[in-house]
Amino acid sequence: MHIEPFNFGGWKNNLQLANDHVELIVSLDVGPRILSYKTHSAGGENVLKNYPEQMGTAGETKWMIRGGHRFWIAPEDELLSYVPDNQPVQHDLVAPSGVRLVNEGVDPWNIRKEMTVTLAENSSEVTIVHRATNAGNKPIEIATWGLSVMAPDGLEIIPLPPLGQHPRDLLPNRLMIVWPYTDMSDARWRFGWKYITCRQTPDGGPAKIGLAHKERWVAYLMRNTLFVKTFDYEEGARYPDLGCNFETFTNSEMIEIEALGALRNVEPGGTTEHTERWYLTEVDSQPESLKERALGEWLEPKLRALGVLSA
Repeated sequence: MHIEPFNFGGWKNNLQLANDHVELIVSLDVGPRILSYKTHSAGGENVLKNYPEQMGTAGETKWMIRGGHRFWIAPEDELLSYVPDNQPVQHDLVAPSGVRLVNEGVDPWNIRKEMTVTLAENSSEVTIVHRATNAGNKPIEIATWGLSVMAPDGLEIIPLPPLGQHPRDLLPNRLMIVWPYTDMSDARWRFGWKYITCRQTPDGGPAKIGLAHKERWVAYLMRNTLFVKTFDYEEGARYPDLGCNFETFTNSEMIEIEALGALRNVEPGGTTEHTERWYLTEVDSQPESLKERALGEWLEPKLRALGVLSA
């Protein structure tokens, strides 16, 4: 396991976190952002999308998507979410195998963003803590928000709660929010009884849904690599966007896998946070079908091997 300086994407100031399984690159020139996450084999692909025309630059006065994994503040708002993160970040190493990246707050809300990234010593597991501190002088209701921009041409797999029976199960057990520009007949989506899947394609327009997601994980299959993100749902907490702790957005260029913390009324000097864990594994086959049984039989052993599902 090592952490060392690394040139990437035209930026000289980055850190590479690597072990025998995976390598991860975080930027020090902009951010906080994670720019790359891939297996450590020769054929390993970065599962995070980068926008080449926005790489290697800094100092822009407007927010840049750039790609990778970024730290936003919810609810979505020009003065909260789209604060430019185009300046160097403060950083320090966190024992035994992590780095803390800090972006100081700016007017008018002065929300200080701190992202701590830790790579496990002997597996692909990455732990990412997103912490927001109110460095202003008045309370604000916010939630932390982690957005992973995934490379194109992959398949997102979102588990659903167990299917119930009528008339035994009379109350709802899931909540889905749909954004106004989302066409529910869009062929990229498949809404099954066990999974929702979304295929990223170069000819698809913008679409977004959100869930009160209690199943803990979401996966993304990109050719020979399977990425998994886990995050929690806090019972009784309020979440942004009518109750979403998970959201996903796609267009013709990419797909985003987004986890949100609970909405908190944060007093000056106070903090709020959420934690994500990432996993990555190479796969030597594809599911025979996207139908529930075939997809589950292909996917679930891999999730158990990663420790995402119990044996």
